[in-house]
Amino acid sequence: MATNASLKNQLQNSTSKTPSPTAAIKSILDSPSIKKRFEEILDKRAPQFMSSIVNLYASDGYLQKCEPMSVISSAMVAATLDLPIDKNLGYAWVVPYKDKSGRQIAQFQLGYKGYIQLALRTAKYKAINVLEVHQGELQKWNPLTEELIIDFEKKKSDSIIGYAGYFELINGFRKTVYWTKEQIEAHRKKFSKSDFGWKNDYDAMAKKTVIRNMLSKWGILSIEMQQAYNEESEPQENVAAETNPVVIDTDFQVIDDEPGPDSETNEPSEESQVDHQASAEFDPAEIDSLFGSR
Repeated sequence: MATNASLKNQLQNSTSKTPSPTAAIKSILDSPSIKKRFEEILDKRAPQFMSSIVNLYASDGYLQKCEPMSVISSAMVAATLDLPIDKNLGYAWVVPYKDKSGRQIAQFQLGYKGYIQLALRTAKYKAINVLEVHQGELQKWNPLTEELIIDFEKKKSDSIIGYAGYFELINGFRKTVYWTKEQIEAHRKKFSKSDFGWKNDYDAMAKKTVIRNMLSKWGILSIEMQQAYNEESEPQENVAAETNPVVIDTDFQVIDDEPGPDSETNEPSEESQVDHQASAEFDPAEIDSLFGSR
C-alpha cells in the first residue's frame, strides 16, 4: 500500500514534469481572440476544426518543433478556404520548414485535391481531373492540338512515365495537358522550396504541379483559388490576419536533418519539450494583435 510520503513524492514528480508539446498549442487555441476568429470563419464547425489542429500537432514530431503560432496561422488559411488539414485526406497540409535564421516554422500548402475542390465550388467547371500515366498507356500526345490518347488496357507496368490533366468548363472550353516524368523533375528542381512533400508523396505533388499550372494559365480562378495560389507562392507568417499579413521573404529548407519523434512513443526530444515549455508563455496583447477580431 502506498504511504503518504510516496503519494506526496508522486504528486511532486507529476507536477514538476515538463508539459507536453500539445500544451503550448492548446494554450493559444484557448485564447478568446483566436476562438472568436475561428468561430467567425467556421461557425459551429470551429471546435471540430480546432481539435483537428491539436491532433495534427500531436501526431507530427516535426510540427512540434515549429513555433506553435505559425502552425495555427497556417491552419487558419485552410479554415478560410474551408478545407480540412487531415494529412490522410490530401486537401491541405501544414508543412514544417526551417528558415535562414534557424527558426522552425509551419507553412500552408494546398494539395491537388484542394485545387480540384476549389475549382468545383466555382460552378464553372463541368469536369476536372488529373492522373498518372503508366508505361504502355500513352498512345499519342500532340502538344499543339492537345490530342491525348491513353489506352489503360495496354498498361505494361506500374512504372509512371507522366501525368495528364484535363478540365472542361460549362461554356464548353476544354484544356488538356500532359507532363512527362522528366518535365516534372525539372520543375521540382527549379521551383520546389523543399523536398518534404515530394519525399512523402511524390505522385500527389506531381499531380498538384500539373493541375496548379493548368488552372493558373487557362482556368477560371475564383477569389478563393487566387488566395490559395498566392498563399503558396510566398511563405507567410501571421497569414490568419485578414489585413496587412507579414511576408517572410526568405529561402527555406525542410526539417529533415534532425530525428523525429520516437517511433514507438511518438514523443519529441527533451530539447524540443523545453522549447515548447518556453513557447507556451504568450503575451495576450501579442495574440490579440495577430488574431483579434476585425
